[in-house]
Amino acid sequence: MKRIYIVLIVLLGIAVSCTEKFEDFNTDQKNPTEVPGDFLFANAQKALGDQVASANVNLNILKLVSQYWTETTYTDESNYDLINRTIPDLVFRTYYRDILNDLRDAKKAITAEEVAGDDAINAKANRLQIVELVEIYCWNELVDYFGNVPYTQALDINNISPSYDDALTIYKDLISRLDVAVAGLDAGFGSFGSNDLYMGGDVSLWIKFGNSMKIKLAINLSDVDATYAGTVIKNAEAGAFAPGEICEIAYPGGANSNQIYVDLVQSGRHDFVPANTIVDMMDALSDPRMDKYFTLFDNGTPDDPSDDFYIGGIYGESNNFSSYSHVADAIQAANYPMTLLDGTEVAFYLAEAAARGFDVAGTAESYYNSAISSSFLHWGLSQADADGYLANPDVAYSPADWKELIGTQAWLAYYIRGMQGWTSWRRLDFPVLNLPPAPETLDGQVPKRFTYPINEQTLNKTNYYNAAAAIGPLGDVMHQKLFWDVN
Repeated sequence: MKRIYIVLIVLLGIAVSCTEKFEDFNTDQKNPTEVPGDFLFANAQKALGDQVASANVNLNILKLVSQYWTETTYTDESNYDLINRTIPDLVFRTYYRDILNDLRDAKKAITAEEVAGDDAINAKANRLQIVELVEIYCWNELVDYFGNVPYTQALDINNISPSYDDALTIYKDLISRLDVAVAGLDAGFGSFGSNDLYMGGDVSLWIKFGNSMKIKLAINLSDVDATYAGTVIKNAEAGAFAPGEICEIAYPGGANSNQIYVDLVQSGRHDFVPANTIVDMMDALSDPRMDKYFTLFDNGTPDDPSDDFYIGGIYGESNNFSSYSHVADAIQAANYPMTLLDGTEVAFYLAEAAARGFDVAGTAESYYNSAISSSFLHWGLSQADADGYLANPDVAYSPADWKELIGTQAWLAYYIRGMQGWTSWRRLDFPVLNLPPAPETLDGQVPKRFTYPINEQTLNKTNYYNAAAAIGPLGDVMHQKLFWDVN
């Protein structure tokens, strides 16, 4: 009884001392109600980088859709089955809930900050415009996945049934927002510093990112509104990324590892091999980047690698992991950086712009050669390697074959960047991709878009059916082309 009595006295003392500071007692110190804007921005950058890098079949199958990789045991996703794992629902959730929602809250938190002095005021303005640029990148991804999407009414907690906006209208609004954001950035002042996971707070690079995004969006409008697209590209070209300049997320490893490492190595699974689509094409061109993209298949004589070769798994079929080349070891490293946008991509866009007759500074051939050289240097090869490759008659630029050449070489350069490879193929119709074995392939074609989430059919029914009707004459199916894919 004495021991119990002592315990009761101690508990009473604790209770009294706590009630004297009741506000402290009632505050969850581990889960603050106000999260700093810089933290929310970094969290959104990480979530976006992870989504772009991911090879998780629930979240991002674009490395498969683009036919850079194919599957081994389970082949549903390489046969374009989006429904079994409700992939569109998970993509929607990732972009809206995990990325755009944090970016919106980051804007609110930064706007509410009280700062004094020119340096702090201008750095705050820069931070808000940089958040805007990353948000625009996300909206572009969503439109290029689905077409019409919730936009003006999205992210409103009081509206659980947002309407879908017209995709072309969204595109043009994003370009207008880019104009404002780029004009609002001042490289003479700071921004996020080390809290910026992409550019390390370098405002001058964010200005180039914004101009590069204008070109990226405008080139997709080339067949829709050529005059408008040409004007946007001409005005943005001088301020965009040059070859060698890049926006990427650099993963330190450990708990913050590249998702390719997480999905291919840490998982302990062997679900993917390079697809014969890309391996055969690069082999036919004697492309030196093969050594950077894939491992050699050991032909059974370890002491004599001279007879080793590259071999890709048959796209869409079941493939034995040990019978094919694998993704290069460097790409599977925990600290491998993931590119979101770079000078190589911009150079290919400018090559296409020049080939279309737009008023840009260089020729289609000069941009084309620059893009390929930039890709080679990015992958650790030399300018001499690039020059030798460009001397190949099947690679050398020819105005008569500009779509095939630019389309093929851009697709090859975008390896592991699924959205870029898929979008380039959809717009230019090159290279020729393999059709997985029927009757497994849903829709009987390589997808032109993702279908809308199944949840939208029940939770946002009216707006879903309106969007499905507006997307095009075929409706909400994978082979319905997006508005910019008109040829």
